Amino acid sequence: MYIDGACHCGQVRYQAEVDPGEITICHCTDCQRLTGSAYRITITALRENFQITSGDPKEYVKIADNGCRRTQFFCPNCGSPIYTTGELGDAEQVGIRLGTIHQRQELKPRAQFWCSSSLSWAQDLRALPCHDGD
Repeated sequence: MYIDGACHCGQVRYQAEVDPGEITICHCTDCQRLTGSAYRITITALRENFQITSGDPKEYVKIADNGCRRTQFFCPNCGSPIYTTGELGDAEQVGIRLGTIHQRQELKPRAQFWCSSSLSWAQDLRALPCHDGD
């Protein structure tokens, strides 16, 4: 599936070819902090199928508990997290942040990870009042 997307301010834009079945939710505490949210939703793309079309994202290297390095890419202007990649075998893939994808309504997560770190309320929001706007 072809996707394209951008950060909030539009300075950094990209396009990619992805498998819609490769969307996951991560509840780890690093992803909570890096997104400023309860969890992170990512779709995986092969690096060769991902291209920045405008802008120059800023990098932040996160070192995981297991010592692996993950480079986080975000807009230097608005701060939107855009994608991540790893090293060695993980360098061949990028993890694109769902919120930046223009076609996000068409994409649905298929699995969850690090559920032991999930916030208990984040698993079921159906009981909360729902409003169409602010």
